[in-house]
Amino acid sequence: MDPTQSPVTLLLLLANVLVSVYAFQGGELRVDRFALRPWRVLRRREYYRLFTAGFVHASGSHLLFNMITLFFFGPWLEAALGPVRFLVLYFGSDLAAQGLTLFMHRANPRYAAVGASGAISGVLFGFCLYEPLRLLYLFFAIPIPALLFAVGFVAISIYAMRSRAPDQVGGLAHEAHLGGAAGGVLLTMLLDPRALWIFLAQLGI
Repeated sequence: MDPTQSPVTLLLLLANVLVSVYAFQGGELRVDRFALRPWRVLRRREYYRLFTAGFVHASGSHLLFNMITLFFFGPWLEAALGPVRFLVLYFGSDLAAQGLTLFMHRANPRYAAVGASGAISGVLFGFCLYEPLRLLYLFFAIPIPALLFAVGFVAISIYAMRSRAPDQVGGLAHEAHLGGAAGGVLLTMLLDPRALWIFLAQLGI
C-alpha cells in the first residue's frame, strides 16, 4: 500500500491499532467502556458508543483479521471512490452495522459488541460491486468469486442470527456484518451511481 495514494486507509489502520492497543492495556473494563451496549445507548444516552465501538477489538487476532482485510481492499476502493467518499462509505457502513445491532439487541442489558467488522464488511461489499468476479481467497487458500463469497456471507450471517440464543452475549456479531454489508452496497451505489452498471456489465447483464 502506497501511503500517498491511500491516506484514508492508512489513517483508519493506525486509528484502529492505536485505540485497540490502548483498550487492551486497560483490560476488559476499558474495552467495555468503548463497546457498543445497545441497552446503555438507548436508556442512558451513551451515544458515543456508536462511534467508539468500531475502533476497539476483542482480541489481537480479531484486530489482525479486520486490519488485513482493510489493508487489501481499502486502497482499491479508496482509489475508485476518492478519499472523501471512501471515508463516508467506511463510517456509513459502520453506522449501519451499529444501527442493526442496536435494533436487534435493544432489550438485552448484557449484550456488548466491539470491532470494525461492520465497516470492513461495507468496504468488502463495495469492492464486490466493482469486481464481482474477482477471485478472493477464503482462508487465504480457497479461490472463490467475490459475488459468490458475498452471497454465502449473507446467507451464513442470516442463519447465525436466527440460530442465536435470545440471551447469548458472546460470539460473533453477525448482525453487524450484515448491517455493514448492506450499508456498504447502498452507500457505494449512492456515492458512485456507475457502480451498479459496472456490476451488471461484469456479469454480462
